[in-house]
Amino acid sequence: MPLYLLDDRLVFPSPEHADDGLVAVGGDLRPERLLLGYGMGIFPWYHDGLPILWHSPDPRCVIPTDEVHVSRSLARVLKRREYEVRYDVAFSRVIGACKAAERPGQEGTWITDEMEDAYAKLHELGYAHSIESYLDGELQGGLYGVSIGRMFFGESMFSWRSNASKVALVTLAERLRGQGSRFIDSQVANPLTLSLGAREWPRPFFLARLAEELAAAPTRRGSWT
Repeated sequence: MPLYLLDDRLVFPSPEHADDGLVAVGGDLRPERLLLGYGMGIFPWYHDGLPILWHSPDPRCVIPTDEVHVSRSLARVLKRREYEVRYDVAFSRVIGACKAAERPGQEGTWITDEMEDAYAKLHELGYAHSIESYLDGELQGGLYGVSIGRMFFGESMFSWRSNASKVALVTLAERLRGQGSRFIDSQVANPLTLSLGAREWPRPFFLARLAEELAAAPTRRGSWT
């Protein structure tokens, strides 16, 4: 498959035949391009010193909102309401914590300064949101992502205390399920998301379901606080 080099035009090639998940290279991270990409099942994922790399992996990892796996220990934490979950109170702290989080087997972070600024802009525009777990009023974990239509595209998680990010994700899934959302995009599988019930779908199946979710409801822009 040829490698597509993006320019200033707001366009992406179809992700259906992406070679090893890589759809295109270059372009920019302005809000319009990010939203277009997410709507087509494409997201940026790269490191400092590289051009922007746009991906649509096959298989695609998703978390069905009605099939989240809650372990016994996590169920006890939820029952005790050990954490207070808030939305969009500390977006910049959440993305900063995700950026700084150490991840086994991974050098550096894909959350470059450019990416951090781009998602902060999406947050200001009401598309990007943070879900935060607090203990005694102190932030302990959470995640952030992008919401379009009935879809939530999860970007990254962090946890400074046991179960903090899991509580945030389970609470988010409950909220989204109540709004009719059927699954959360988790991009690429990892041990944490798999432990919470994530599945891997073939890309064509994911893209078809994505189109259904985006067409099902208008985007609710603005703070989730």
